[in-house]
Amino acid sequence: ITGGGMETFETISKPPLSPPGWLFPIVWTILYILMGVSAYLIETTDYNTGKKNRALITYYLSLIFNFFWSFIFFTFRQYLFAFFWLLILLALVVTYTVKYFKINKTAGLLNIPYIVWLVFAGILNFSVYLLN
Repeated sequence: ITGGGMETFETISKPPLSPPGWLFPIVWTILYILMGVSAYLIETTDYNTGKKNRALITYYLSLIFNFFWSFIFFTFRQYLFAFFWLLILLALVVTYTVKYFKINKTAGLLNIPYIVWLVFAGILNFSVYLLN
């Protein structure tokens, strides 16, 4: 979808802590499975419908931000804008994770790896901005 995003990633200057390109699809597959399971747990739990819906809306909004980050970073190579976009994404994920914890602790816990990955991705993103 991003028109050779990993090829772009291989050609730009990266900080020494950058993982190899082959690792990204593996990590994202695991994260999407965890996010999907957590959303399913929220959707199927017997809890206040309004709070569930607000948590899930925040989750779906985060998916939209996640989707567009790739275009901003890889296709348009707007590294600083991508970094700020990622900060908004991180805020959305933290927000829905906190909401998930209030509804279903397991659903909240399943999103902790995503938050950690986004923090790491933010460090990488900002480093790429500084180096390029």
